[in-house]
Amino acid sequence: MTGEAVDHWYVLLLFVSVASLTAVKSASVETRQDDLLATVPLTDGHNDWPDKMFDLARYQLDQLDLYSWSETQTDINRLRQGQVGAQFWAVYTSCSTQYSDAVRACLDQVDVIHRFVAKYPEAFRLVTTADGIVSAFNASLVGSLIGIEGGHCIDSSLATLRMFYDLGVRYLTLTHNCDTPWAENNKRDDTNSSFIGLTDFGKDVVREMNRLGMLVDLSHVSKATMVAALQTSQAPVIFSHSSAYELCPKSRNVQNDVLNMTKANGGIVMVNFYPPFVSCNDLATMSDVADHIDYIKNYIGVDYVGIGGDFNGIEITPVGLEDSSKYPDLIGYLRTDRGWSDADLRKLAGENFLRVFRAVEQVSRDLAATMTPLETRLTGQELGNTTCRSITD
Repeated sequence: MTGEAVDHWYVLLLFVSVASLTAVKSASVETRQDDLLATVPLTDGHNDWPDKMFDLARYQLDQLDLYSWSETQTDINRLRQGQVGAQFWAVYTSCSTQYSDAVRACLDQVDVIHRFVAKYPEAFRLVTTADGIVSAFNASLVGSLIGIEGGHCIDSSLATLRMFYDLGVRYLTLTHNCDTPWAENNKRDDTNSSFIGLTDFGKDVVREMNRLGMLVDLSHVSKATMVAALQTSQAPVIFSHSSAYELCPKSRNVQNDVLNMTKANGGIVMVNFYPPFVSCNDLATMSDVADHIDYIKNYIGVDYVGIGGDFNGIEITPVGLEDSSKYPDLIGYLRTDRGWSDADLRKLAGENFLRVFRAVEQVSRDLAATMTPLETRLTGQELGNTTCRSITD
């Protein structure tokens, strides 16, 4: 064999050896990820899949194969690849429906969540409690929770809020990107026009949610609304899909003083993946998302951070976090590149949210002895636009 041939064989053997070692290392990391996510239900705070069922199929589930739905960022196969243990399915309708058919539009989405869960019982289980999440996880099912994204869905009615709770809704985002007659949204912060945050009725919405055991979600609201809600709520709050303002100064993100209030309240910030809220432009990577997770962990502690990817509500995603299959990659990256311990990763993945949910349930039980359903009503001009109303008193 010539010296040149020997050199070629040496290079080939070296390449094969390095490739083999890399494969072994990757398999080892993947196994550790699988092992960790087998011990805790990875819980994502926000996924707009039901809205895609409207946009792309007008809720005609018979037209869809939810095992493989490439037009969206989620399907059953990818949820399983992503080892998702529990998912909040968002109920969303445009702000344009406020003062008209918002309640009906939101009921339609609550209905489709119930229907797809029932249609695929081998994949999903509807859950309404922290223990229900754990039970579904132990049965290898995606615990399916319902969260309403926008206070306009209750049409300024505590009775409607209670009925949504009875239908299984377990969080209400107090606003979307529009005010309600009782709460101000985040866009006001862009124009320095947020003043009161919550009206007296808005504070009663928070109190009634505490009584019911419904999570108060502060994503999308103005900073003044965040502060008012945190001062009013007796239970921990959540930010179902928000990131750190210090790293990306967008009004949808959480400022440091509000992070401190969230820690004092015992709540949780579930980090959003949307690039404009992560890197402040249209390009972001898994590393950028990890920066927000690390920032919140280091600023207020590992007990107050979670994951709220916002899949199907975002048209662009970070490189490496393109869909619901990618959560194990994020867990592995935080371990290998950011030095997270498995104990802290379990908190991030699901234990923190379970703690918050159980505390909300406990506040509800405590209030049951002293508090009856609130009967506060808005009337007349307090209701805002009354064009479509027959009763205004």
